[in-house]
Amino acid sequence: MVDAQAIAGHFARSLQGSQCDPSPYRHWLLDAALPEAVCAAIDALPYTPPPSADTLGRRETNNSTREFFGAAERVRYPACHQLAAAMQSQRVTNAIETCCGIILRGTSLRIEYCLDTDGFWLAPHTDIGVKRFTMLIYLSDEPGSEDWGTDIYAADGLLATVTPYRRNGALIFIPGADTWHGFHRRPIDGVRRSLIVNYVGPEWRARHELAFPDRVVG
Repeated sequence: MVDAQAIAGHFARSLQGSQCDPSPYRHWLLDAALPEAVCAAIDALPYTPPPSADTLGRRETNNSTREFFGAAERVRYPACHQLAAAMQSQRVTNAIETCCGIILRGTSLRIEYCLDTDGFWLAPHTDIGVKRFTMLIYLSDEPGSEDWGTDIYAADGLLATVTPYRRNGALIFIPGADTWHGFHRRPIDGVRRSLIVNYVGPEWRARHELAFPDRVVG
């Protein structure tokens, strides 16, 4: 397993080489966001997709089956700990602040592991204000997964683009009133696996979802 320092350096270099698209809102696309060994270690985690259920267009609908790399998971699985430690590190947070023009000091790290199956969809939405940063890292590579990218919408509600879905590619945006995104219903033949990485403000209540519930970004 790659250690946190190596993960942080790898991610910082990927972010530095990312492409920023200003339309319909600023978002960044990354290639090879993590070392491949980290992706393989996440592949090997003993998580299975939850029973199929209609999300009603919101992840919160099925809160009881959601998976997070929280404090308990960091103790149990080295892959969760090393990734979380890397994302918490000053090398990564400084790189994000420089690239995206934001301040992360005082925020908390939240990493969700999503395993979406056929029938999953997300209505167009903007992330709540307590989220200061959002990154989606795509992990699947089975045939057909190239069609599983995130939908990005313009302010008028029309679909602007669908981000490329490729293993270890990533999408970053800074949540705001115009950052409409979602996932329109389409076939998922397999499991659409992804990580959602957020830095959230101190008012975040679900402390069990946080990688370091008692430590903020310095």
